[in-house]
Amino acid sequence: MAATHNDWRRGSFMIDILLGYAALFAWSFLAATVLPLSSEAALAALVHVQQQIALPVLIATLGNYLGACTTYWLAAQAAKKLDQRQEPRKGQERAARLLRRYGPPVLLLSWVPLLGDALVALAGALSMPFKLFSLWVILGKSARYLAIAWLAAAL
Repeated sequence: MAATHNDWRRGSFMIDILLGYAALFAWSFLAATVLPLSSEAALAALVHVQQQIALPVLIATLGNYLGACTTYWLAAQAAKKLDQRQEPRKGQERAARLLRRYGPPVLLLSWVPLLGDALVALAGALSMPFKLFSLWVILGKSARYLAIAWLAAAL
């Protein structure tokens, strides 16, 4: 049976969708590191094109969470190599104050540019239990992405 023109178009469309989700995942992952990237536009675009919220939010949250886990792990490894718990540097003072004052729930702010990266790194360097870290980071990042997706769908 020969493939029709519509079969080829449908296959091409599926590849475009998969590439869109892969790009969203990668962009969200990188945005959770110290790279100065933002994943909101990629999420909004995919929500607009796909006319759905759940899967784009899930993919963006997963990518961003795994990026944060990478930062957490790198900071934990660096702290072990230094074999000491140093006081935060000047640029990390605000994050350290927030972490000391509010504890793990402050990781709800892990999505905030710069501050969130510092909070995640400090959580790793201070050996915050990973399950606790994961709970608060996933809650914060998914709530942010859900709000962005709802806005994108409404526009």
